[in-house]
Amino acid sequence: MTFRAPTAEQRFVLDHVAGIVELAGAERFAHADSDTVDAVLDGIAQFAAGEYAPTNRIGDTVMPRWEDGRVTMPPGFRQAYSGCVEGGWNGVDAPMEHGGMGLPYALASAVLEALGTANMGLTLINLLTAGAVHALEAYGTEEQKSVWLPRLVSGEWNGTMNLTEPGAGSDVGALRTTAEPVADGDHAGLWKLRGQKIFITFGEHDLTDNIVHLVLARTPDAPAGTKGISLFLVPKFRLDAQGLPTIPNGVRCLSIEHKLGIHASPTCVMAFGEGDDSLGELIGEVGGGMRAMFVMMNSARLNVGNQSHVRAFS
Repeated sequence: MTFRAPTAEQRFVLDHVAGIVELAGAERFAHADSDTVDAVLDGIAQFAAGEYAPTNRIGDTVMPRWEDGRVTMPPGFRQAYSGCVEGGWNGVDAPMEHGGMGLPYALASAVLEALGTANMGLTLINLLTAGAVHALEAYGTEEQKSVWLPRLVSGEWNGTMNLTEPGAGSDVGALRTTAEPVADGDHAGLWKLRGQKIFITFGEHDLTDNIVHLVLARTPDAPAGTKGISLFLVPKFRLDAQGLPTIPNGVRCLSIEHKLGIHASPTCVMAFGEGDDSLGELIGEVGGGMRAMFVMMNSARLNVGNQSHVRAFS
């Protein structure tokens, strides 16, 4: 089968539904002129067809492989994703001060649609990272933004969403993952997390050299239910003095799911703080975890809508 991105349909929706021309009239999006929109749509169509689409069938048949806590992605996936990073396709709507293009969210959604129709299993790494960027934009401190956003925006690192736990599926308020504050020493101001999360999309893989987990956890003496939940940024590797991800952070993938569909996406069981400490940074306020996480959840919900489209193969 050959792949064709729905470029003409996307342009129609952007013009007549999203009002891209009106958006370009705002100072924030003044650079989103017609030529730029065309260049983005044509460029992602060519990239999706040339890089993501050829890996679609491979991912369905080979699938990710888990071994001793590590996940190896199917052949060709690393090359395709690296091309996405090099092309800047992860940061279409991200702030320019952190390396993004600063274009409207509607245009970024069209980019994810083209990638997703080419290979949804691989595109889920882009989709979740976009949500993590939005959450940090909204609730991260200036220091957190300067440290974590540039490489999340570029896609050099990916973001994950850690809500669900064994025995606490749809009842998020029943989660048991804990976060204890570090009072003194080299890690004062950080938090030690301990617990397990399930159904974590791209929680472990070999496409990036770091994975930034956004994790819901309960702090000491927190009230019951969702009011007692806080949000933490917990990287797979902590950063050394040069800002490089070299220090293991007590994050381990215990297994990956065997799925009926979207075979190429590694859906992971993640353990935090079993053995070595998993250190994390508080995002937003203590007890404000659900408010902050909803930014990421709503971003994911909007872009998951792209999955409802018929695959653009013929």
